[in-house]
Amino acid sequence: MSISRRTARTVRILGVASASAALALGVAGNAFACSIKDFSAEAKCDGEKGIITVKDVDPSGTPATVSVFLQNNNADERKVGEQEVKGSRQGTTVTFAEDWEPNAVYRIRVRAVGKNGKVLVDEDIKPNLTAPSTACAAKAPSTPASPQESETPAPPASEPEPAASGPDASAPATESASPVPSASESAAASAGDSNNAPSPAVGESNLAETGAGSNTGLIAGVAVALVVIGGGAVFFGLRRRGGTNNNR
Repeated sequence: MSISRRTARTVRILGVASASAALALGVAGNAFACSIKDFSAEAKCDGEKGIITVKDVDPSGTPATVSVFLQNNNADERKVGEQEVKGSRQGTTVTFAEDWEPNAVYRIRVRAVGKNGKVLVDEDIKPNLTAPSTACAAKAPSTPASPQESETPAPPASEPEPAASGPDASAPATESASPVPSASESAAASAGDSNNAPSPAVGESNLAETGAGSNTGLIAGVAVALVVIGGGAVFFGLRRRGGTNNNR
């Protein structure tokens, strides 16, 4: 049975198309496969604390384990931490809390295994991560105010000025202050006033003290007369009352 030229051409076209599709799928599979190029690391500050972030932009979403090591003289000094990340086309980030020192060096190890158990990635991110030369700024501690600054003592009360000595000692301290006379000076002043009044005559002085020169005698006479009149009235009244009783 012979194959026609038309059939042979059709088979040839189908073969070329199949090969092209297989090649395209293979290339696409390799393009979407997880690789170390999908990972990047950065040391930065989160407020006052330092952190290390690792970003995975693997579009296939293959889970990967990320390990961070602090380096010292090209050797691992300590392990900072380990986390699992599942990449995405937009990128997925994992964060490690690390208070890094300026210019510190870190080694980032990535290991990814495919669904068929094949190891896709098992290597370090190159080059190693170097922290910035400036540490994260910390807040300056507030300094409490010292007792001398917070509590200002009140100024001392002004002391009285000492009395001046010498010829000006008797001068008053201030012009507005008026001297207060003492008791002896007041008595002397009153005595002086009484001495300045004109003294009465000898006869007038005795009469003023005894009251002979006033109306005292007239008042005394009237009082005696009233007493006598009253006594007589009482006497006559008692006598009249006794006579009335005898007639009964």
